Amino acid sequence: MRRPVHVALIHWPVHDSTGAIVVTNVTNFDIHDIARASRTYGVEKYFIVNRMKEQLSFVARVLDHWRVKTGSKYNPKRKAALDMVELKETLEQVIESFPERPMVISTSARDRGIPRLSFKEVREEIWNSGSTQPILLVFGTGFGLAQSVFDQCDALLEPMKGASHDDYRHLSVRSAVSICLDRLLGT
Repeated sequence: MRRPVHVALIHWPVHDSTGAIVVTNVTNFDIHDIARASRTYGVEKYFIVNRMKEQLSFVARVLDHWRVKTGSKYNPKRKAALDMVELKETLEQVIESFPERPMVISTSARDRGIPRLSFKEVREEIWNSGSTQPILLVFGTGFGLAQSVFDQCDALLEPMKGASHDDYRHLSVRSAVSICLDRLLGT
């Protein structure tokens, strides 16, 4: 039996290109594409985290369209994916929503002062540890997560590296989530 896996996409607190702490906007693509990848790989819940009420209202309207309005009849598969989306204002709220504190694992290319685990190690934790403690995979938007997010994490997932000759690593968060889910949950 594998451990339950959840995904959180953090829009605050994150850095902008100058290093300032900001709130980023939720994109329609991130709502749909990450929900679809999460549903495909058996993720239990996909949390969208943003402290701006206007942003959460936007996401709620999109979800409402696909869950109960015209979209639910037009594309039932999209409805099935979006049914797993939950909105929270903070990572703390996400963590507190679990009956048992999840193992919180984030991504970062830089050292953050917390243990780093390989994809193989996290995959073993998910599939073979015998634990039922949930795992929460945390992804950031903008130019990276703020240190206060990492302070709530138990581990970092190793950075992804491709085969570019110049070590280019600038994926969309949608792509990064999909790659991570395939490496951790794919058969």
